[in-house]
Amino acid sequence: MIITKTPFRMSFFGGGTDMESFFRENRGAVLSTTFDKYCYVTVRHLPRFFDYSTDLTYSKSERVRCVDEIQHPAIRNAMKMLDMHELRLTYDSDLPARSGLGTSSSFAVGMLNAFYALKGKYVSKQHLANNAIYLERELCQEAGGWQDQIAAAFGGLNRINFSKDGYEVMPVIISPERKVQLNQNLMLFFTGFTRFSSDIQKANAVKQNEKVTWLSQMFDLVGEAEKILTNKEADLDEFGRLLHHTWQLKRKTGSAVSTDDIDKLYSRGREAGAVGGKLLGAGGGGFLLFYVRPEHQQAVRKAMDGLLQIPFQFENSGTQVVHYTPEEYIPKEQEMS
Repeated sequence: MIITKTPFRMSFFGGGTDMESFFRENRGAVLSTTFDKYCYVTVRHLPRFFDYSTDLTYSKSERVRCVDEIQHPAIRNAMKMLDMHELRLTYDSDLPARSGLGTSSSFAVGMLNAFYALKGKYVSKQHLANNAIYLERELCQEAGGWQDQIAAAFGGLNRINFSKDGYEVMPVIISPERKVQLNQNLMLFFTGFTRFSSDIQKANAVKQNEKVTWLSQMFDLVGEAEKILTNKEADLDEFGRLLHHTWQLKRKTGSAVSTDDIDKLYSRGREAGAVGGKLLGAGGGGFLLFYVRPEHQQAVRKAMDGLLQIPFQFENSGTQVVHYTPEEYIPKEQEMS
């Protein structure tokens, strides 16, 4: 039996510039971190006592006789890609899916990590990220960028650069005290709205030249935000002001990024003292992130009355195998020969 633990991510700056259609031509970069909310994937081989060969439990339950019958596209394609058979797979999560935290990609990374471990193989974080990108973007044909898979695999507070040559992960060098202060100044609230990121990507109908303009400005903010974090003399509140700036730019990149309800919530947070903030993910719902000085946090909490606040701490590990019990598995065709 294998159990993997894979963190979710929050993207601060540069979201959208990690789309391959953009960064192959214009370069891209994101500034993001993973935090201590996780998805767990448990995998083992299914004993041959049943009239089905694969048993899956996620938001639904599936029991099928062959891989091609699996409805979940990521599981079906991942099992085909790595030649996996006769599995019992269970998914569990600290936070809801479709909420702007890269949950589907964390699941993809954690699942692939579990599959390799079940085969008795260790693969690098980069290999897992690359496999997850290929799984979601090519095999499943889901619209979206590359940052989620990379963040889930590597973990930590990073600047991820994208270009025609691929990507590179650059850890942000920040003092422990400053990192704690940043963490303490961030507040996360669940709006209650969930949506598929790929649906939001498809719905965002903005002229391509206009979108490139906004995304190019969002790319520039990644460098500015990184300088604020790494310069001990810089006012950390500027990070919050840049969050507000990038959210205003993000709202221009597509009609489905925000809604009237989300705009009202964001305005209430700002009026209560938040320096800045943004909706996490592609848009349309999920989690609102605010940068708030400690003395204003109670007022913001009151302004968000009715929304669930999620306390969190940054994490640095990325995907991990947290339980490993080797299994002897002989494919059915070899056993019968």
